[in-house]
Amino acid sequence: MIAVTVLLALLAALSNASASVLQRRAAVQEPYEDSGAGGAGAAVHRLGRLLRRPYWVAGAALLAVSGLLQAGALAVGSLSLVQPLLATELLFTLVVGGVVFRRRPDLRTWLAFAALAAGLAVFLLAAAPGAGRPTAPPRAWLLGGGGVLGAVVLLVAAARPARGAPRAALLGLASAVCFATTAALLKEAVGRLGQGPAAMFAHWSPYATVGAGIVAFLLLQSAFGAGSLTASQPALTLGDALTSVVLGWVLFAETVHLGLRTLPEAIGIALIGVGSIGLARAPAVRREWDTSDGRHGQGLGERPHRIQR
Repeated sequence: MIAVTVLLALLAALSNASASVLQRRAAVQEPYEDSGAGGAGAAVHRLGRLLRRPYWVAGAALLAVSGLLQAGALAVGSLSLVQPLLATELLFTLVVGGVVFRRRPDLRTWLAFAALAAGLAVFLLAAAPGAGRPTAPPRAWLLGGGGVLGAVVLLVAAARPARGAPRAALLGLASAVCFATTAALLKEAVGRLGQGPAAMFAHWSPYATVGAGIVAFLLLQSAFGAGSLTASQPALTLGDALTSVVLGWVLFAETVHLGLRTLPEAIGIALIGVGSIGLARAPAVRREWDTSDGRHGQGLGERPHRIQR
């Protein structure tokens, strides 16, 4: 079952990365124009043009496939295994984007690629996350939900007076906590699917999943707007993985090996952080690879140095 979980999680990451690249491929053919007060209308009009582009539609379809694959991975595997594996989206973005835009990554980018991949492998092999229960009891959700809410409120409050990189990092971490919570809620929802679709949709978890996802997305956009991707991406990548491990333990009684394995786990986490920083600086991830004149590419609603998760 672990092999199936890993395969589904990696396919979800590949689908999401491919969706981003394909939609970016369509978006560069529709240059962004800041039209001031009429910006919303222009964005809607531009979206209508994008909907007629096969690359953009294919990307949207792959986003839906990615969601289904993630749900499948969470249905058969642990939260603390699936979410860290989704960090491979950065690696797949590099590979798929390099093929689509015919840009070869430089040596520094490949080293960052290797560091993130090695970090994930070392951390997951050392931690060896174990499967727990498919759903969480209400008391566990009160504890986990209260902890998550408190952490997000504190991070956002701490980010308010900050500026630049610290603000981006704090908001990125708050977004990561929300993304991990969204995945936990999704696992709760699909865990009830065995009782039938009616039982799942009668439960509060599917609707909480949507709400948490919206909050996570909004916090992510704020993080991208507050500072460079180099500041927010490590907090986002590491925060999602580590929060998922904690939520998996609190909510679903998942196990993670500690003791003597703590050292290699720490090394793996450090490598993930180094790799995330390196990839955040790479033109491929920062969406600079698709311009021939050296300027930052701008897609639907994008500004320089921002990407969409």
